[in-house]
Amino acid sequence: MDKVISKTIDFVKEKLADAEGGHDWFHIQRVYNNARLIAKGEDNVDHLIIALGALLHDIADSKFHDGDETVGSRVASEFLEGLHVKKEVIDHVVNIIENISFKGGNVIQKFTSPELDIIQDADRLDAIGAIGIARCFNYGGFKNRALYDPDIAPNLHMSKEEYKKSTAPTINHFYEKLFLLKDRMNTETGKKIAQQRHTYMETFLDQFYKEWQGEL
Repeated sequence: MDKVISKTIDFVKEKLADAEGGHDWFHIQRVYNNARLIAKGEDNVDHLIIALGALLHDIADSKFHDGDETVGSRVASEFLEGLHVKKEVIDHVVNIIENISFKGGNVIQKFTSPELDIIQDADRLDAIGAIGIARCFNYGGFKNRALYDPDIAPNLHMSKEEYKKSTAPTINHFYEKLFLLKDRMNTETGKKIAQQRHTYMETFLDQFYKEWQGEL
């Protein structure tokens, strides 16, 4: 188990060496650490699947592959097959990769498992709080989006395709995704941490709007 995880870490580091700052190895490392922390409070979970799912969940994010949602699971599957990982473990990891992401408010998740719940919470925690704010603005800059436009209201009812194609200002993303995550956590540990980070984001936006308006 340790050897497989070590080889997976090396593979991910190499694969994401030139990735955008919010989806690089350090994002993976944070999610991996979050997942291990959350798993300590959960019973009857497969820790190998949690480790591999966390490490490989963003190995080829569709945002950086022309929207192709099959690349990540294919890359992960081929890599794990090369390590002779059991088929049932590979299939579970693939299902995690294919179902972990937030794709807008109207998408129904097609697969569930305790391991997915843990990794999904771990990934969502990295999207909120101080690091979530940093990642949000980093990606907005990467896509050359406006910081904020008072005349462009957040769209809270986007379809999956609308969500993927959105070019809205970065501040809108707080309302279209980040503020929604607190109530979508699966585990008690995830919910507790998410509440703290959610409150931090609210405080940040209060200050942002004051500075935008030139208020004290």
